Amino acid sequence: CHEDVVKVIKLCARYGSVCIPFGGGTSVSGAASCPKNERRTIILLDTSQMNRILWIDRENLIACCEAGIIGQDLEKQLRLQGLTSGHEPDSYEFSSLGGWVATRASGMKKNRYGNIEDLVVRVRMVTGRTEDPDITLERGILVPRASCGPDFDHMILGSEGTLGVVTEVVMKIRPLPNVVKYGSIVFPNFQAGVSAMHEVAKNRCQPTSIRLMDNEQFQFGQMLRPKPSWGGLILQGLKQAYITRIKRFKWDQICVATLLFEGSSAAEVAAQEQKIYNIAKKHNGVPAGETNGERGYLLTFVIAYIRDLGLEYYVLAESFETSVSWNRALSLCRNVKSRVIREYYSRGIERYLISCRITQTYDAGCCVYFYMAFNYKNLLNPIDTYETIEHIARQEILANGGSLSHHHGVGKLRSCFYADAVGKAGVSLYRAAKAHLDPHNIFAAGNLDSQCLSKL
Repeated sequence: CHEDVVKVIKLCARYGSVCIPFGGGTSVSGAASCPKNERRTIILLDTSQMNRILWIDRENLIACCEAGIIGQDLEKQLRLQGLTSGHEPDSYEFSSLGGWVATRASGMKKNRYGNIEDLVVRVRMVTGRTEDPDITLERGILVPRASCGPDFDHMILGSEGTLGVVTEVVMKIRPLPNVVKYGSIVFPNFQAGVSAMHEVAKNRCQPTSIRLMDNEQFQFGQMLRPKPSWGGLILQGLKQAYITRIKRFKWDQICVATLLFEGSSAAEVAAQEQKIYNIAKKHNGVPAGETNGERGYLLTFVIAYIRDLGLEYYVLAESFETSVSWNRALSLCRNVKSRVIREYYSRGIERYLISCRITQTYDAGCCVYFYMAFNYKNLLNPIDTYETIEHIARQEILANGGSLSHHHGVGKLRSCFYADAVGKAGVSLYRAAKAHLDPHNIFAAGNLDSQCLSKL
């Protein structure tokens, strides 16, 4: 519980130890790994037993939860009471609430429920100011919004375990929707799909989730389809013939958008569908049915298991992401994929996959998610190879106007880019906050600012 964490941090200060908070362990930025140059004893603070919902306020639709609760456990407990957090990142089966806060996470349903910064009402964090009578940073009043100077909760959001340990979070919750429906749309090419996504965003009529996968990811999904019956095989052939012969879409160019609609009534959902499909039609999109939409949506959760299975077949795979303005989205996707392929060839890698999808949309841009995989059977250092190529891909992303990260965070893998991303004044502000909240550098995780040195 919170009081136990306070005791642990005071002991770390007393004995000159480092504390690294650990949630679900799903970070893909190296944030949970131990810093290589740290000479002090490192305590890994496992928050998995801090997994309770402490209280629920149904009238104000907020809940107070311990930070170690795992996403799917949080959702199961809320659903038993007809409620939902609405926060559903790809990793929600394993990632924790505290990890969401620490990385400024985003979920697949953000269009309806918001990103984690939109859901958080108040955060409780144990700092490293062990000489003070109270070492907890927490806002005093529980209200939906306040104009009381800078919001310190936003200093905690995205701090990646470097300023303290998040122990409790008060967050917004919502009643479960009465109607849930999936959908999908086939576009002739990625450019048409992106144009449709942009128009949907401009009209602010996004459904709960709308995600666009490129042709490579579409082809990958086709290979994962269950083996159809004879009747299903005939039906599948007819659908493919309609798309390729009547609509004249090219199989090696088409891409697919998956949709999730939620609402209080069937009429509300039908109205949402009409808006989306009308926009899609203007961009030569063809509705592809609920089954494909649900399969595409659930594929997101399956990919993590496929990644682990791939290791048994000498396939190393991982994802990285960015956010970018609409006018640069297509060129960024094209240039990053091209750059990664060139890096594969230069290293003699012949069997590979590089694909992307647009997963979140905003007025001013979108989030682009890349999947990278290659066969490493004849490589001496496959992990070093991956990290090198990912680093080069990140350079390409930044050169094409993308962000350092949309929701994965900075961690250690991208910390060398942090100063350029936030500027000198931004780094100075972060270091000042770090020096005040953690004067003994107890939380020396090495994330974000790699120049924060040990106190030894």
